[in-house]
Amino acid sequence: MRLVIRIGGSVIASPVNVELIEKYAHILKQLKIQGHEVVAVIGGGKTARKFIEIANKLGLGEKDQDEVAISISRLFAQLFIKKLEKISCGKVPTSLAEVTRYLDEGKLVVMGGLKPGITTDTVAAMVAEKIDADLIVKATDQEGIYDKDPRKHKDAVKLDRVSIENLTQIFERDKHEAGIHQILDPEAVKIIQRARLKVVVVNGFNPENVLLAVKGKRGIGTLIE
Repeated sequence: MRLVIRIGGSVIASPVNVELIEKYAHILKQLKIQGHEVVAVIGGGKTARKFIEIANKLGLGEKDQDEVAISISRLFAQLFIKKLEKISCGKVPTSLAEVTRYLDEGKLVVMGGLKPGITTDTVAAMVAEKIDADLIVKATDQEGIYDKDPRKHKDAVKLDRVSIENLTQIFERDKHEAGIHQILDPEAVKIIQRARLKVVVVNGFNPENVLLAVKGKRGIGTLIE
């Protein structure tokens, strides 16, 4: 299978969790050994948002704030690349063309953000569309997708399955903002709908959930299809 694994900064970088980074590196290695083609997209989480805040206080515009956040996500990607050694792509890709080239070379690809105006969610969706991925697995800080924000509503209900058509009805934000934090950002949703991408959103604090999602185990997180 061609897989895009989206590892949320909310999981490994809010604050930085070295143990989880190590576990995810092991999971990615396992997927590669199992014969999957893998692209991992790493977020910057609170670490990136802290630097966005600093950039904002310095009077920098949203584009500059985004560029700072991208740099943070790429730093985390670089940690994974170093940890994965020879099976990895060696350097953090900065374009979709580089991603496809590394995949064609048989490498495990790890990346962060690409350009201002889009989050790593959108990057993951763009990559999945470009490489015709079989599945996106997003490891996040929640159990899956809820009918409303569980951080604001105690009666929020987790959804086991969501149709691609209904995605836009669930999420509150409908446009990109620097540091946006919701399970799937608006631009990613548009690409998922356009390309009819299959997605599973899982609780990323248990990295094994990623393996279970790839195996097709039901009841793990939320399936979007």
